[in-house]
Amino acid sequence: MDPNLTTNVLEFAAEAESRDVLVHNYIQHHVLFHVADGEHSVWNLPFIRVPALDIFRNDGVMLALALLILVGLFGLLYRRGRDVPHGWSNLLELFVLFVRDQIVRPYFQPEDARRLAPVFCSFFFLILTLNLLGLVPLFSAATSNFNVTGALALITGAFMIGGGLWKKGPIGFLKSFVPAGAPMPLLIMLVPIEFVSFGSRVFALAIRLFANMLAGHILIFALLSMVVLFGWAAFPVIFMAVGIYFFEIFMCMLQAYIFTLLSAIFIGQMLYETH
Repeated sequence: MDPNLTTNVLEFAAEAESRDVLVHNYIQHHVLFHVADGEHSVWNLPFIRVPALDIFRNDGVMLALALLILVGLFGLLYRRGRDVPHGWSNLLELFVLFVRDQIVRPYFQPEDARRLAPVFCSFFFLILTLNLLGLVPLFSAATSNFNVTGALALITGAFMIGGGLWKKGPIGFLKSFVPAGAPMPLLIMLVPIEFVSFGSRVFALAIRLFANMLAGHILIFALLSMVVLFGWAAFPVIFMAVGIYFFEIFMCMLQAYIFTLLSAIFIGQMLYETH
């Protein structure tokens, strides 16, 4: 065998392995680790790394950035649409009315719906903003971090407990976990199941948002990595990745809606016996 050919094959294999490691590190640091570890092999922009931009790998920074965007956007549009809403103010009002009328009012009594509407609007707009920011390659995908989605789910759990105690009192709240009309022997088994069901609803909120956003980002990066690994031969994959990217924009809105809707349903179930 020609020694030069053997050398070229080994060099090509080493280069391919190096590119594979780069792609693997980039995907993991974007959707899993969220904080760059200082290695030069970790990108924070496509194919390059700018150390000063590593700050956007921190999910706490992304939460603060999302809050700043929302405060600035709402403040600006409220001031412009204070007299007669128009333009972007109308669009913002459309989303607020959608959350109030389609998510909150069907599951709460009128007075409670009015009080809780700002809470669910906050859920919806915060999650939507974090989801959309996660589609920017520079930024960390905060909602693909279980710590973030878990914290949001725990807030829902706190409203479920606090709302139940406020509406029913401690005794009435505990009675919510006792199925009415069930024989006493069955209660020994059913009551623990009800407590587990309560916890599973909170866990389901966290894992649903986390898993959907994580899977979407991994899919996009996996497709783009084929270009890095195989060169121009994989160029058509870019069009597929772009299509999935636009689908992910829709998913960002859908997941914000689902999280907010399920939160309203779960909280409403704890507030009222009829749910």
